[in-house]
Amino acid sequence: MAESRRARRSLLRDSAIVVVAAVVIALVVKTFFFQAFSIPSGSMNNTLLKGDRVLVDKFSPWFGAEPARGDVVVFKDPGHWLDDTAEAPTPHNGVGAYVQNALSDIGLMPSADENYLIKRVIAVGGDTVSCRAGQPLRVNGVILHEPYLYPSATPCDDDAVGTVVVPAGDLWVMGDHRDDSADSRTQRLRGHGGGFVPVSDVVGRADVVVWPLSRWAALPEPDTFHQSGLSQPGDGILEPLALGALVVLTLGLALLYRRRRRVRRVRRTRGF
Repeated sequence: MAESRRARRSLLRDSAIVVVAAVVIALVVKTFFFQAFSIPSGSMNNTLLKGDRVLVDKFSPWFGAEPARGDVVVFKDPGHWLDDTAEAPTPHNGVGAYVQNALSDIGLMPSADENYLIKRVIAVGGDTVSCRAGQPLRVNGVILHEPYLYPSATPCDDDAVGTVVVPAGDLWVMGDHRDDSADSRTQRLRGHGGGFVPVSDVVGRADVVVWPLSRWAALPEPDTFHQSGLSQPGDGILEPLALGALVVLTLGLALLYRRRRRVRRVRRTRGF
């Protein structure tokens, strides 16, 4: 009987250790590595649909990596971008909001009241963007062939802004559904900071769609951004480091847990 109680206590203790370790891993991953975000609108159709969950790389920026042309990035609202738009977060109340925020704290769900947007980086600091009605989008004079555009969308017919030079330290971002995206063009016309997004406001690059499972897909930089005169040597080399660090962390914790169990078994065998 005593041995049975001891076995139950050991099982409960081991289960608690597993749960605590899982929460610690989730917190570390959310803080330093990856975080899930929900797509709030149709501005990135059909690359991303409303309700999709994407996993955002927060690790690479710790090593100085900055967003590159073609990246899909999540960023904080630079100021009034979410006013009167379909991308504003829907308020939640009651138990549902409490549960969602609790899961958000460990990175399993996005926050119920987060003020973030997701767009594609079209140009970085120092680039010249040409966005004119009836013409293709150009960056530094190079035409962008944009296979990711929503089928019925035009590159610049809506909210054409002419020629824009992106300041150093800023980004020019646009949605893939150009006719339904309040992006840098719209914000420039509204007078919101020239329509630019400070690099410091970027949370990270969206690397993969993780939910629903039927929509699972990676989000690589399109080939059009690798044209001569546009490519940025060294872009993306830190993403494998992020994945590698996550694997090392998980394996390290697993090994420590196995070693703890092995030591406990040896002590029980020897009567300690």
